[in-house]
Amino acid sequence: MVTFFLSLLVIYLVLAAQFESWRDPFIILVSVPMSVAGAMAFIVLGFATMNIYTQVGLITLIGVVSKNGILIVEFANQLQVDKGLNKREAVVEAAAIRLRPIVMTSLALIFAMVPLLIAVGPGAESRFAIGLTISAGLGIGTLFTIFVLPAFYILLGRDHHGSTADDDANGSTGNTAHAQ
Repeated sequence: MVTFFLSLLVIYLVLAAQFESWRDPFIILVSVPMSVAGAMAFIVLGFATMNIYTQVGLITLIGVVSKNGILIVEFANQLQVDKGLNKREAVVEAAAIRLRPIVMTSLALIFAMVPLLIAVGPGAESRFAIGLTISAGLGIGTLFTIFVLPAFYILLGRDHHGSTADDDANGSTGNTAHAQ
């Protein structure tokens, strides 16, 4: 449990440093609890047990679902700055443009888990646990990333286009490369 929360904290802090924001990492990680809940639902239903393999699967799941969120949030931020779109237009366009890479990556990893899910013989139970955790969590997490993350971006995201215009109107001497 401690490792799980430490991995979330490390990912949040790395994202905060990358985006130079405390809000964007929160938006990116909003689909992580939902994907973990999706994976845990199958564990609670008795398809697998909570063991080291499911824990490794959960940490892997956090990383992949976070990557999917990064694709949308980073692209929406760039669209706001480059094209001058508002938050809603930017996130809708970002989600539409990044839909194919997100779905293809998720489906590739889900299909990669099929051999783990159908394995027989010694160690099959442990391989099944990690395969089930990753495939179930990623399937559910991808849906939440595509549909829920844009809504949270609209609610909580920064308006990069508006803040750049306000800085220029106030005579800010900061970097004006974004305004051009």
